[in-house]
Amino acid sequence: MADLLDRARALLSDHPVIDGHNDLPWELRTEAAYDLNARDIRQPQPAQHTDIPRLRAGGVGGQFWSVYVPSALQGDAAVSATLEQIDCVYALCARYPETFELVRTADEVERAIAAGRIASLIGMEGGHSIASSLGTLRMLYELGARYMTLTHNKNVPWADSATDTAVHGGLTDFGRDVVREMNRIGMLVDLSHVAATTMADALDVSEAPVIFSHSSARALCDHPRDVPDSILGRLPANGGVCMVTFVPGFVSPECAAWGREFRTAVVDAGLDPDDPEASAPVREAWRAEHPRPESTLDQVADHVEHVAQVAGIEHVGIGGDFDGTPFTTVGLEDVSCYPALVAELLGRGWSDHDLAALTGRNVLRALRAAEATSQ
Repeated sequence: MADLLDRARALLSDHPVIDGHNDLPWELRTEAAYDLNARDIRQPQPAQHTDIPRLRAGGVGGQFWSVYVPSALQGDAAVSATLEQIDCVYALCARYPETFELVRTADEVERAIAAGRIASLIGMEGGHSIASSLGTLRMLYELGARYMTLTHNKNVPWADSATDTAVHGGLTDFGRDVVREMNRIGMLVDLSHVAATTMADALDVSEAPVIFSHSSARALCDHPRDVPDSILGRLPANGGVCMVTFVPGFVSPECAAWGREFRTAVVDAGLDPDDPEASAPVREAWRAEHPRPESTLDQVADHVEHVAQVAGIEHVGIGGDFDGTPFTTVGLEDVSCYPALVAELLGRGWSDHDLAALTGRNVLRALRAAEATSQ
């Protein structure tokens, strides 16, 4: 295994990870009120999954920073919070210019990586961030947002979420207009979090590649956040990329079942399972009686291989969702651990060429294709 890890690190020095989703900005908002003196990520930060030493150790060359805001924020409040999240990404790049470079195009990603910096892209997580306004969508693009996840955990007025009660049957007419406008301006359509009907509708409309910034394969873990084979099979025609995530509940069937049972217990207690503070009275007691199962690196590798088998090697990527999940997969606990996944796949016979597609080439191709569609 030591030899495989050495090979993995060497490969990542030439073909670094471009990860689809990291929630560090939300972590900095909730835990430090965006105070980069309180959370100086130039130093190790064991309370979170992400800091500069571990990004470097993990072979990360590009990162889509999620500018997530919760679905509880709507309208102008959601837009304002999204702007504050974007401001956090700008602040990170200004505070650590030797490490991070804010980029907007595929060419800029490549130039930043060649200069030894981590190319920093912005991804909006949830269509509520635009408050049903195409003008807001366009202005957020101008500020650097290069993908938008069409929903988060709740429906938006124009699209169904994977984890809410369906009301639209996928995309509404305005939802289709949102996808078309994203194509027109060059913003990637992100289908993580959306219902399978929304995935299908978006693929019907989009002329540019779509992405799943942090989703795994539903055939291996029956969770609504994961992608059905029927959708994976459409990615070659679209050119899209499914970026496999490490979240235990989306990786392990046992973890998914444990999560469903917990949500049921919270709902039965009359509380909101999507509100950590509201569910706290139930959470600790329930977890004490129901030990949490663990997901493994092997299982994540199985998801990567499944996506590659169904969609093709040119349509799989990595979206760890670090600092966006309270639990992590054993062996993939933080951003330093990408070499372990690459080593596992090397041990399974993956070639350097195919691993380079996985770690970054595929999502960079999708971004460049979105730019070409816009032009």
